[in-house]
Amino acid sequence: QVQLVESGGGLVQAGGSLKLSCAASGRTFSDYAMAWFRQAPGKERKFVATINWSGRTTVYADSMKGRFTISRDNAKNTAYLQMNSLKPEDTAVYYCAAKHTTLVLNSSHIYDYWGQGTQVTVSS
Repeated sequence: QVQLVESGGGLVQAGGSLKLSCAASGRTFSDYAMAWFRQAPGKERKFVATINWSGRTTVYADSMKGRFTISRDNAKNTAYLQMNSLKPEDTAVYYCAAKHTTLVLNSSHIYDYWGQGTQVTVSS
């Protein structure tokens, strides 16, 4: 089992920045690809970004490219999502997820472990 705990969400004005963290425990963190998804009220969960076990490979949803950066620190068992130039449409609950794989995957159905989510609200 892998336990994931997100933190760093909050209320920010449009154009501002937030950095989310996802602390993992329970298994060897570097064996897992990590990803961030988000879910706005009344909408389906959507892919944001993913990073492979080493941190060398990242994939982003098109609308996040250039604004969001996913990273990881395997020594700290933590994944991050730096979010810049935030927009009101970025408002959602953000979830981190883990999958025991060497691949990078953008489908929520594939990930085995999920955090409880952290709320991000961007005001206009």
